[in-house]
Amino acid sequence: MSMQPRPWPEVPAVTAQVAKAAFAKQGSLPIRVRDELGSWYEDGDFAAAYPVRGRPGLSPAQLAVVTVLQFTENLTDRQAADAVRGRVDWKYCLGLELADPGFEFTVLSGFRDRLLAGGAERVIFDALLARLRELGLVGAGGRQRTDSTHVLGRVRDLNRLELAGESVRAALEALAAAAPDWLATVIDASWQQVYGQRIDGMRLPGSKSAREQLAVQYGRDGYRLLEQAYAPGAPAWARDLAAVRALRLIWIQQYYRDIGPDGEKVIRREGGEHGLPPGRARIVSPYDTDVRYAEKHGLGWAGCKLYLSESLADPAGDDPQTGRAGQPQVITNVDTTRAAVADVAMTTPVHDQMQANAVTPGEHAVDSGFMSGDELIAARLRGITLLGPLRPSRSAQIRAGGYALASFTVDWDREQAGACPQGAVSSSWTPFTRGDGVQLINVQFPARVCQACPARGQCTTAVRAGRQLTLRPRDIHEAVTAARAAQDTPGFKDRYRARAGVEGTIAQATHVTGIRRARYIGLDKTRLEHLAAATAINILRLDAWHTGRPLDRTRTTHLQRLDLTTAA
Repeated sequence: MSMQPRPWPEVPAVTAQVAKAAFAKQGSLPIRVRDELGSWYEDGDFAAAYPVRGRPGLSPAQLAVVTVLQFTENLTDRQAADAVRGRVDWKYCLGLELADPGFEFTVLSGFRDRLLAGGAERVIFDALLARLRELGLVGAGGRQRTDSTHVLGRVRDLNRLELAGESVRAALEALAAAAPDWLATVIDASWQQVYGQRIDGMRLPGSKSAREQLAVQYGRDGYRLLEQAYAPGAPAWARDLAAVRALRLIWIQQYYRDIGPDGEKVIRREGGEHGLPPGRARIVSPYDTDVRYAEKHGLGWAGCKLYLSESLADPAGDDPQTGRAGQPQVITNVDTTRAAVADVAMTTPVHDQMQANAVTPGEHAVDSGFMSGDELIAARLRGITLLGPLRPSRSAQIRAGGYALASFTVDWDREQAGACPQGAVSSSWTPFTRGDGVQLINVQFPARVCQACPARGQCTTAVRAGRQLTLRPRDIHEAVTAARAAQDTPGFKDRYRARAGVEGTIAQATHVTGIRRARYIGLDKTRLEHLAAATAINILRLDAWHTGRPLDRTRTTHLQRLDLTTAA
């Protein structure tokens, strides 16, 4: 199926007449979106996702609009297709005749697959952002804020025993559907008794020894199934099934084989030399190998992480008579990562994407998780003031109330630390690069001076050596020192107070589009979901700004509405 670019259709006269009459009083979001924005997608924007030859398909620009409207109302694919077929306001927005029969709901999933295959998933979000930039509603140099939130994967929570059993069962189920005749020659009826139903729906043994035996049985069965799938007589494509690939990866992480005097043993990984991989790499479900387990602020979840950035409108541009904001608050960037990715690792990628979309902020408010000395300098080189509190130092001296790094003066020109609280001067200055590429400077004080120092207990616990300091390069050290001093000032606290409002954006996205739980399986599909959801939020915000409706949902009870002032 090919894509033949066509101009965005005009609204048919009959469709416009019926839609305007039907929504004359209360109005409708799809109608207002068409009137306010016209067309913000063009078929040519999606050229990378379609071949140049073949039978022409449906307009990708129209399918993109349907996808965005779908998320404004949190509809399923089937419900969205029914809305195209039966709702006059959607037909008005899409420029369709009243008699247009619409399309099958499976077209929407096929459209998403094409976007992912062609690397065009960001068009959904970027095209509307570009249109808003053309209208002067968002741009570079302003204030923005960013935060991350957890997203639950579309998988069940499994413990390690259930994960092992379900991984074997999933591979068996896939092979039974794809190559039943071959699988019948590999397994016998006993496998049906063990793996005939979902493992997490079975009653697993209660005793520790019985569970360990079952874990070993799962391990042996998994190895046998993999050996057969990779054997010369197996179908060549069997090993490429997603469930078989997942089984192989999970078995690498969960089991190993040891050959000893008594033969080969299948052993589950626990600790030591044959320990489990770190959580950021550990697969937790055979049905979605991108899902990871992570914790943040005491909350643990299996899924991914969503990053949202939004613009902050300048209150100086508000209309004093109507109270209407000068500009709407617009989501300017969306990123989706695996759950275990640290926030600080996303500060630079977020700035990269903002710069690519020409919405680089002048001031960017973030929480402490996004802050570091390196990020302060990197943001400054882009012309961005990174506004956020740095995490406090965790040195032993600070915890004990002793001499921390701030108690020492550093002479960068002479490359020495001097005038410690007791007047000592460092004896060595050694720059080095850590294994992860971080540049550091090791500063050593003379052992004989520190050992005779009366304040030794407040400074170091080293028995034979003197006090050591670990410094960052000068530009980073001075930036961190200045930032730590500034974050305790009233001016910083007043400007940083605005960052808390990003929680409202996350709440709106959760209530309207249901982003707290992924709709689809796989990180790429979930990322596309979040891009469409953020675009839908921007549409809703733009509409609320045009109509002068507040975004917040103020709720009052009957008791709160009582006028009790006269009773007093």
